[in-house]
Amino acid sequence: MNIPQPKYNLGINSLSHGAMTGRMLEEIEKVLIIEKPSAVVVFGDTNSTLAGALAASKLHIPVAHIEAGLRSFNMKMPEEINRILTDRISSYLFCPTEVAIKNLKAEGFDNFNINIVNSGDVMYDVALYYSRISGDWSTIINDLNLKEKPFLLTTLHRQENTDDLERLNSIISALNILSKDFQIVLQSTREHEKSFKTKSSS
Repeated sequence: MNIPQPKYNLGINSLSHGAMTGRMLEEIEKVLIIEKPSAVVVFGDTNSTLAGALAASKLHIPVAHIEAGLRSFNMKMPEEINRILTDRISSYLFCPTEVAIKNLKAEGFDNFNINIVNSGDVMYDVALYYSRISGDWSTIINDLNLKEKPFLLTTLHRQENTDDLERLNSIISALNILSKDFQIVLQSTREHEKSFKTKSSS
């Protein structure tokens, strides 16, 4: 993807939500003190998003949140907590849709000293950009023999799905049914694992 190596790698992973966020907050603060940025840009709804926003705001550095205003309205999701808190302590909210802007207004963000902008969906832009590039060099279609029939790319990473046995069984059952008409490709969310193709268990 032509993304350069980061200047800093905190090496923080595989911890509980609280431990991960706390350690990242501490380490990001150290980086910000060294680099002295005029603003900090955070993306999405991960623990690192919240940690970066908290570290910056406590140092009085303006925060710009990309993908602001998105809501699932499910407070059991760690990502929902991250989204809401990050939006609240940001100075600039770049929203992907008008719905996201309406969400912020419904929560009273018009009363805060925050700049709200409809910037469009950056993930859609990324998908368009890399879909053109991948056509020239990607070998994944051939590597997984995906030319026989249409395929579905699937990710299973939301805690609400993977930690709930009933939901997980329901998802796997649905994939088994779909596999009769589609090839199912499960995309790993771990960096050291590769994509692999599954077959119906039936």
